[in-house]
Amino acid sequence: MSCHPIVDAPAAEHPEALAYHHRWLLVDDQCQQLERSKATDLAKLSIDIAHDCLVLKAPGMLRLDIVLDVIEDDDSVRLQAYSGGHAIDVVDEGDLVAAWFSNLLGQACRLVKVHPEATPPE
Repeated sequence: MSCHPIVDAPAAEHPEALAYHHRWLLVDDQCQQLERSKATDLAKLSIDIAHDCLVLKAPGMLRLDIVLDVIEDDDSVRLQAYSGGHAIDVVDEGDLVAAWFSNLLGQACRLVKVHPEATPPE
């Protein structure tokens, strides 16, 4: 079964992927989920799971590995993101990941992970 760990991104075909369906989303500088029409280059993204990491690849870019399950106890990286008018408790994946996705999409954005105690967006 395919699932989409990153909202609006291509599917990951991996047995473990279902547990991470819609756990990440891309947001703009106002923490609003990027509109699908503004993230068309996500189609270039290849997503897999290996060695407890979300493995991201795109043409002309270095591979990016994001650890799947991190217990986040640093409140400075917790944010409120907004998807479809709903607030979601999220954790920012950091500046390196933000730069990677900003380069891929040609616009400033950040990847955030839905906090384990929060409900992912539809």
